[in-house]
Amino acid sequence: MTEVTIVASAFSADAVRRRGHVAWLDAASEAGAAGYEVRRELFVHEAETSPEGLRALGAAIEARGLWAVYSTPVALFCDDGALNAPALAAAHAEADALGARWVKLQLGGFLGRAQAAAIARITAGRRARLLVENGQRSQDGSIDRFVDLFAALEQEGAADAVGMTFDIGNWQWSGEAPIDAARALARHVEYVHCKSSQGEGARRFAAAPAPDDPLFPAIFGILPRHAPRGIEFPLDARAPAEDARRQVAWLAAV
Repeated sequence: MTEVTIVASAFSADAVRRRGHVAWLDAASEAGAAGYEVRRELFVHEAETSPEGLRALGAAIEARGLWAVYSTPVALFCDDGALNAPALAAAHAEADALGARWVKLQLGGFLGRAQAAAIARITAGRRARLLVENGQRSQDGSIDRFVDLFAALEQEGAADAVGMTFDIGNWQWSGEAPIDAARALARHVEYVHCKSSQGEGARRFAAAPAPDDPLFPAIFGILPRHAPRGIEFPLDARAPAEDARRQVAWLAAV
């Protein structure tokens, strides 16, 4: 069985903004989830991102027997290829206040130089491990760019400095084949975001995988079995707790 997390937005981004992350912790725990992903973009009040606010949220997560992931929408690299050092340092500080296992950023404008020494200085002594996720934009969702990133880290003597969050639906969003991405990047993957996508262009949206969709078992057969899987698709708004239990059980076993 593989550990499963529930991303807070699965309970509806609007609902989390309105009621806060804590409101959904019991549902996540009772569904059998091992972890809970906090989304920075869903905080409404400044106090929520203060060290005190994050520590309180982290304590509430731990009290339910869950571990935390901290997701931030900022990018690791600026558009000109420079390391986004201030954003990385701020994200790490917030993740550590939360007590998170991982801090997750987007890739951004990586142009071939990993700047591993600078990453190592910023991440040294931090509790949370840095993961970079493939996003929905072309610059964040290119298989070749991720292959080049990990190759550059190896060349700079820091192969283990950064891990990967592999988002199945985002590969579809950016026009890449998820199965090809899995074959190319599996050894770097430490966390898997699970969702499908429907629609086209501006009308594309995240959706729950169909139970008989062969893509997900095929991808899970390539990615590391120990990599936890996150529910990032919308849960049934009519019965979110019940749907969460079903989906956690399915993802843990598939």
